[in-house]
Amino acid sequence: MKMKTLVTAIQKGGQGKTFASCHLAFDFADRGLRVAVIDLDSQANCSFTLGDHDSGYPASNLFTADTAGLNEWFSRQENKGISLLAADASLVNLEKMDLPTAAANLRANIAAMSDHFDVCLIDTAPSLGVAMTAAVLASDFVLSPVEMEAYSLQGMKKMVTVIGHLRKQNPKLQFIGMLPNMVDARKPRHVANLQALRAAYPAFVLPCAIGARDSIAEALGEKIPVWKVRKTAARTATKEVRTMAAYVYNKMEIAQ
Repeated sequence: MKMKTLVTAIQKGGQGKTFASCHLAFDFADRGLRVAVIDLDSQANCSFTLGDHDSGYPASNLFTADTAGLNEWFSRQENKGISLLAADASLVNLEKMDLPTAAANLRANIAAMSDHFDVCLIDTAPSLGVAMTAAVLASDFVLSPVEMEAYSLQGMKKMVTVIGHLRKQNPKLQFIGMLPNMVDARKPRHVANLQALRAAYPAFVLPCAIGARDSIAEALGEKIPVWKVRKTAARTATKEVRTMAAYVYNKMEIAQ
């Protein structure tokens, strides 16, 4: 089958992009898929959580190296489960690159990865720079986690506009939608903001949501999925995350 590529993106930090990328990777790997994860955020949080799955191939190479090197590298690997293309120091140089060149190189290397993986997940930095823009232009799907706070909703409005603009250059791009994340049902503003978001974007908000769960942060810190946290409190988070992952999996129409 043709590899499907999804990027998590929103122009605001702290929204849960890395949480979503990591847990989608864990879930998809549990389904028997060969999962590549590209960390384009120089903060490297995704690379920390998935560090045990590092492929040894740095993310910045996707923008500067040719496809022959990538094919040679991954032809020597097992590529089972999760394979991380970790964030590296050279990512900071991407903002100096010409966007058309960066996007073309990334698109070519992702196409080459299709020979080795079933799905590719891209974690991005919270700014609309060369890396995020190139990733959106090279992907099939985009998912935007969003916290239920005023500043976060403003960032989501900007991202919707950006996605609409970039779809003109990448017509295959599908917006899976906004994932309400870190929702605290005890806070009236969270409840009100979620209702307002669903009213404003009825077709673009996922039917599921992720609550404000300490067990998720604990799982990311321990480099495991939340369903491996051996605490009763993790059960609700596990159900929410598995529901989210199943929704994304079905939307991506991944055939096995």
